[in-house]
Amino acid sequence: MPKQESEEYLEAMLDLSKDGKPIKTTELARRLGVSPASVTEAVQRLFRDGMAGYTPYRGVTLSEKGRAAAFRVKRKHRLLEVFLTRVLRMDRSKAHDEACRLEHALSDDAGNALCRSLGGPHSCPDGDAIPPCRLFIGSCADCKLGGGPAEKRTGNDAVPLTSLPENGKGKVVFVHGGKGVVKRLCEMGLTPGTPVRLLRAAPLKGPVEIRVRGCDLALGRGIAEKIFIETERRAA
Repeated sequence: MPKQESEEYLEAMLDLSKDGKPIKTTELARRLGVSPASVTEAVQRLFRDGMAGYTPYRGVTLSEKGRAAAFRVKRKHRLLEVFLTRVLRMDRSKAHDEACRLEHALSDDAGNALCRSLGGPHSCPDGDAIPPCRLFIGSCADCKLGGGPAEKRTGNDAVPLTSLPENGKGKVVFVHGGKGVVKRLCEMGLTPGTPVRLLRAAPLKGPVEIRVRGCDLALGRGIAEKIFIETERRAA
């Protein structure tokens, strides 16, 4: 399967995935604007490549390998949207379509360089979180200091703390933000590798209550969205 087509499928599957439940091929077909037969053929190829799990008549799920690849594409897409709107002053609707074309040609290294040049943005123009890079760094501040080591994490499926369900657990792996944000979170005990549980999230973008190191804390939604975690299932 061509790289672009494969990545389009993985990105769509990431958007449609809910709690690990199989995605119906008809749902994927509607999302991509293709026939169900084309989807079935494509997901079978993704299955053979180790990118997806597929059970006829039940649906398709992302494998660990496919999920990591989907997050890498999503990261580059959202970084490109920031670049196109902020630097090139493109209209947001046009920037989205352009990013869809460019994301497949941008390497991970170029994506990381783009992120640094943009100052480590934490969200795209639509407000969606930009997944962190795969470098073994704990924050944007660390990246600005040294650019990050060459080693890379095998996964790239960290999600914002705010995406956890109530009583959902995970561990901190990355913080979007500069020295001030990192210092504040460190003082609260929220350092990379720290287990955290989301107790409850207030409606209407209200504060988030979490439990960390045996203490219950309340975080503003803005700061909570900058804390990326790996869920307990994937962190194991």
